[in-house]
Amino acid sequence: PEVVNGRTHKATVVDLSPWVEYEFRVVASNSVGIGEPSRPSALLKTKAAVPVVAPTNVSGGGGSRSELVITWEPVSEELQNGEGFGYIVMFRPLGSTTWTKAVVASVESSKYVYRNESIAPLSPFEVKVGVYNNEGEGTLSSISIVYSGEDEPQMAPAGTAALSVSAAEVEVSWQPIAWNRHTGRVLGYEVRLG
Repeated sequence: PEVVNGRTHKATVVDLSPWVEYEFRVVASNSVGIGEPSRPSALLKTKAAVPVVAPTNVSGGGGSRSELVITWEPVSEELQNGEGFGYIVMFRPLGSTTWTKAVVASVESSKYVYRNESIAPLSPFEVKVGVYNNEGEGTLSSISIVYSGEDEPQMAPAGTAALSVSAAEVEVSWQPIAWNRHTGRVLGYEVRLG
């Protein structure tokens, strides 16, 4: 901290964080050294301000058909800058010019799920998440691309063949289903006996 002239009995402390409790001590110094610190002052909380730190790790995906799942890393309490803290979630289909905006009023929230039957499976969305408190709206994150939920595969595997290996074994083979917007990620296959 800056040294204050010995004839001065007051100082202004700058660059403090908004909405944080501080206590202060004063120490006297001279050419010989530094004396004992004063007793701490009473706790004093700085005034609230608009939050300036946006959520990080904005991503999402997964969920059920007709859902857009958006996730983020919550903002820590010391960066919320005031009461009434929450999140502003904004999203739009990739290529669209109109943003849809939702407010998530819970401080602890780290997820928002938008449900709409018109959302096609695995559709890309531009997403950004911002912050607000009682002082106003703050910073928005940079844009992330998030895909809507998948649907069950709409195609059956082709080229199914069976080969008798022994009296108790049959080897079954098929052509894998290629990834596309309608099939999604095939996580596995089920072989049924008929």
